Amino acid sequence: MSQRDQFAKEIEKLTHSAVLHGSESLCKMLQYLGKQALDHPGTPVKEYQLATEVFGRSPDFDPSSDSTIRVQASRLRVKLTEYYGSEGSADPVIVELPKGSYALTFHLRATNGHGAPPIEAAADQESPAKASSPRWLPAVLAVALAFALVVIAFGFTRDRRAPAVGAPSAPLPFQVFWNSFVSDSADPWVIFSNAAFVGRPETGMRYFSAPRDTGTQIWDHYTGVGEVLAVHQLDQAFGLFNRHVRVKRGSLFSLDDAENNNLIFVGSPSENLTLSDIPSTKEFVFQRLSSGPRKGDLALVNKDPQPGEAQAYLASPVGSPMVEDYAVVGLVPGLNPSHWVLILAGTTTFGTEAAAEYVCRQNSLQQLLSRLSASKVGDVKPFEALIRVKVSRGVPVDAELVSLRMR
Repeated sequence: MSQRDQFAKEIEKLTHSAVLHGSESLCKMLQYLGKQALDHPGTPVKEYQLATEVFGRSPDFDPSSDSTIRVQASRLRVKLTEYYGSEGSADPVIVELPKGSYALTFHLRATNGHGAPPIEAAADQESPAKASSPRWLPAVLAVALAFALVVIAFGFTRDRRAPAVGAPSAPLPFQVFWNSFVSDSADPWVIFSNAAFVGRPETGMRYFSAPRDTGTQIWDHYTGVGEVLAVHQLDQAFGLFNRHVRVKRGSLFSLDDAENNNLIFVGSPSENLTLSDIPSTKEFVFQRLSSGPRKGDLALVNKDPQPGEAQAYLASPVGSPMVEDYAVVGLVPGLNPSHWVLILAGTTTFGTEAAAEYVCRQNSLQQLLSRLSASKVGDVKPFEALIRVKVSRGVPVDAELVSLRMR
């Protein structure tokens, strides 16, 4: 069987998989992108093209006001991840839809340290104002850790993202930003939040509240969708260096971890309680408001507002459509001065996801490095960045740098 036939067969297998069962629109999108990649390699696929030829949108389709294609592409990325972390874990061919692109790539699963070069169309980069993210569900509360483990397992079972033959090394912005984490001999720990819940998934769950829930069984192995996908983003970023990340939920974190390793915290201190035990952000801090119409809501409080800046930044109110969130990206020295702590946290799971993507995507990373005046390895110093996240239909679609503090 020719390589092209292998790739075509994998597309057909995906469309008949349990993961994509019932997702007719995603199957149509996958088949179309597969045909384009195989029949017209190197030819970009446009958002307008998908809208009119696959989803039946009218010729006056405007991607700036209709995020359907970006949302569907995000869902497809997650479905592909889920498939190769479960029923497709042994497939000889891996199909991917890279972020910021509508061009499929195909890889032969690596053997003896070598893989086949990817077949991919030229990336159709979305503009920063319309960049898509791998998001799929609008749930703000919890998703079972089992799904998190499936996603993480995917990153760890495909030969640690061994680069395909001829694949380039990590782009310069990644080398500049991530140098302190990849130059260390030990792989960093990614510590993700896992808040305490009571109740059962089948009957309803809510956050644990003491002393109201004294004596009630507590579940601490759940995390948000955004945290799950943030871990996946980080795994992909470190894969560019052919490096690992080690993953641990917050409740299992110890100070020994902080003393001896670089750390990446995913999730806010309201759920990632271990952040209170180590150096954290000082300029933009998470606090629940004690007064006003949003009393009790979690906010990012600006400790030293500059002209034009607000004192507190909050996500869209509960009960209203989620259209906005805020997050902090902070790089601070660890308890051991020879190690670093990176904090990626939003006031909701959407913000956390966007914060991770902000440092795992080349275009946003370049913008951040420009503001940090960092152009070469060794230039990145401790900082805190506040970002605004736009959310559409439960999908973070854009992240904008609002304020930056050097430490």
